[in-house]
Amino acid sequence: MTTGQLSGPPLLGVEEEFLVVDADRGEVVPQAATVVDGARPTLGPRVGGEITTLQIETRTDPFQSLDDLAAQLVEGRAAIQAAARSAGLRVIASGSPVLGQAVPPPLTQGPRQDRGTATFRGLHDELAICAVHVHVEQPDRDRAVLIGNHLRAHLPVLIALTANSPYWAERDTGYASWRSVTWGRWPVAGPPPYLTSARQYDDHVDMLLDAGALVDHGTIFWDLRLSTHHPTLEVRVSDVPVTAVESAALAALVRALVVVAGEAVDRGDEGPRLVPELLRLAYWRAARDGMGGHGVDVATGRLLPAAALAERLVAYARPALDAAGDRDRVQRWLTWLAADGDGATRQRAAHAVRGRLADVVDEIASRTAPEEGTPA
Repeated sequence: MTTGQLSGPPLLGVEEEFLVVDADRGEVVPQAATVVDGARPTLGPRVGGEITTLQIETRTDPFQSLDDLAAQLVEGRAAIQAAARSAGLRVIASGSPVLGQAVPPPLTQGPRQDRGTATFRGLHDELAICAVHVHVEQPDRDRAVLIGNHLRAHLPVLIALTANSPYWAERDTGYASWRSVTWGRWPVAGPPPYLTSARQYDDHVDMLLDAGALVDHGTIFWDLRLSTHHPTLEVRVSDVPVTAVESAALAALVRALVVVAGEAVDRGDEGPRLVPELLRLAYWRAARDGMGGHGVDVATGRLLPAAALAERLVAYARPALDAAGDRDRVQRWLTWLAADGDGATRQRAAHAVRGRLADVVDEIASRTAPEEGTPA
């Protein structure tokens, strides 16, 4: 196996998903195509539709520089918000709808979607959820699989850091990331199994396809997977953050975790074999509490403050953060979370003022892509 070492920090790309809402009522509406068409002159192929007509996705180009990546995240959000505004709409960065959720949601039409509905049935009723996906350049697929073994232990902390979906069906679920809970019901979601080679990875995906659990190879929805289109390792465990600043910081942290894990792989360490029940427990606790409570140490099962687990994760990634010049950005993110809370906390704070879910939508929309002169 080659080491897959790269010159400088690996290239990095981000995909963000958003919900389209009515500008006056704040309810999700099936107008994604209108926003995509309006933003395409600015973003070109960097904007597109999603599985439901309530959602849109923006994509960045691959960058080494986090500043360049962050600039494209801001540009993408500004373009879709401007396109939405011109049509009497808005977009919000929330992992789940706040108002007006349709069950089942209106799906984008096509034979692939029809096969998905035939396969997954009632699971499609809960598809109006939005995540952020971070792609980190990893041309050596065998090495990428082993890096994934290391990253599995960090996935619950990434859920807590980005928890931003407390509402579902116009009620507070009591969870910080309800998206993580609903997504975990799928037979092809959650953390991938412990694997030792790209061949084993491919064989496992083929087995799932043969068993009827996949529509095609692109519907392996593990929270950590090899991209089917790019030479990247894709981390897709997180709710879409409220702000572009947070998405950029998450991307920096994920890249640093990949780099540190890659160095361990090159030393012959194929990653820890976690107890599946503890990993499942850690997922649940992170989704329930976010950054506002406690999380589970996946190695010991001990409860620790979520903030302590996050600080420990950043300390683990610090050598790579320092090498890329990204540590200050990530540390500022943690400081911000400590002061203002995760996205779920901020959504609930907006609701607490007057008890109106419409105020939550207004707050998220104002932070998703602030107008010029408005702080992020």
